[in-house]
Amino acid sequence: MSSPHTPLLELRDLGCERDERLLFSGLNLQLGAGDVVQIGGPNGAGKTTLLRALAGISGDYQGQILYAGQPLPDAAWDFSRDRLYLGHLPGIKKSLTPSENLAWYLAQTGARISIDEALAAVGLYGYEDTPCYQLSAGQLRRVALARLHLTEARVWILDEPFTAIDKLGVSQLEALIARQSAQGGVVILTSHQDLTLPQLRLVNLQDYRPGAAKSSSVHQTKTELDGQSGARVEAGVGHG
Repeated sequence: MSSPHTPLLELRDLGCERDERLLFSGLNLQLGAGDVVQIGGPNGAGKTTLLRALAGISGDYQGQILYAGQPLPDAAWDFSRDRLYLGHLPGIKKSLTPSENLAWYLAQTGARISIDEALAAVGLYGYEDTPCYQLSAGQLRRVALARLHLTEARVWILDEPFTAIDKLGVSQLEALIARQSAQGGVVILTSHQDLTLPQLRLVNLQDYRPGAAKSSSVHQTKTELDGQSGARVEAGVGHG
């Protein structure tokens, strides 16, 4: 049983590969109630690969992922019930309506609001029964984001959630992430969007590429973050 001081989600000396190439290594990260962490780095740095590992889609990683103090896969069942993963693609069946796409998810979550209310919250009031193949890319993204209103998950793993949504949608999603944080949840995301969330912490995977040397400025930033509430990031040494 975890103590009150146990991180909700923890990465220990984590490294990920793709196509037999080591993308990053030595990543240590602790996330507790209220933390919002943005994973950064150039294309190919391993951002999506990392999120897929956290979501349980990929087991191709080194090191440990722990949920509530228990390593995966031992805690995989509990973690799967307590996380929501939204991938880079919206994951919407275009032959179905928004309501039909969300119906299966609502049945699993037992949310306190209805599908119609969730769709209205993302600006899709009146589109409940419109086939998704008639919707724009931004509207499809909003259907996927409606899950955030239906979920009770404490951990959100979001890969480029701001893709294809307009300025108002960006503002609304930031507010939703802020609410998740205020309620004691955890959000870990990738985005090319310049976010204005005051509680946001940044982790640049470029600092963990094989053979990377930690600059003094990076170390200072991470040290400063260690002294604040929120994610505690420990500068790991990359494996060359």
